[in-house]
Amino acid sequence: MTAAPVRPEVQKRLTGLLLILLLLAQIEQPYPEVALLQHLPTMLLIIASPWLLRRWPLSTASVACIVAFMALHTLGGRYAYSNVPYDDWARALTGTSLSDVFGWTRNHYDRLVHFAFGALSVIPVAEAARRWGGLGPRGAMGTVLGWVLAISALYEIFEWLLSIAAAGATADRYNGQQGDIWDAQKDMALATLGAVTAMALTGRRR
Repeated sequence: MTAAPVRPEVQKRLTGLLLILLLLAQIEQPYPEVALLQHLPTMLLIIASPWLLRRWPLSTASVACIVAFMALHTLGGRYAYSNVPYDDWARALTGTSLSDVFGWTRNHYDRLVHFAFGALSVIPVAEAARRWGGLGPRGAMGTVLGWVLAISALYEIFEWLLSIAAAGATADRYNGQQGDIWDAQKDMALATLGAVTAMALTGRRR
């Protein structure tokens, strides 16, 4: 049994909130050279969401997961991911930075978003697998893992092709590799870990 589709008024509020965040992210944009690459997918999703949800309705929880992920991506996109100033925010609130506390030598916001992609994919992808694929709980969870691994791999391939096609500085700024030759593998592993963690938590709740 799947949850009831999101009500139209709730859908409008969630997508409206995402649109507001997207517009705020453009104010005094610090990295305009990669802003279009970062934010165009979010804008297209907002525009297409009414049609998509009429054609393939999802529950409120699923839509909220998608909006939450896109909100995290919008914040990361504003700062080209590698420059999200979470250390400055933490220092303003607590007097110390997260990098000082944990001994980090790179900006880890992109790692958070990859983990969140896996975790926030569980509810909507499992729901879609059960609603339209006719799968049971185990089949739906297998579909989630396949989705997370496939999309993560395709995204890393896209970044690789972008680094070939785009100018060096633009590609480096968009990719956010920060000198780590294992960045792609770590990103995929974190997405998978996020999915497994969320599946374990949702399975325990049930």
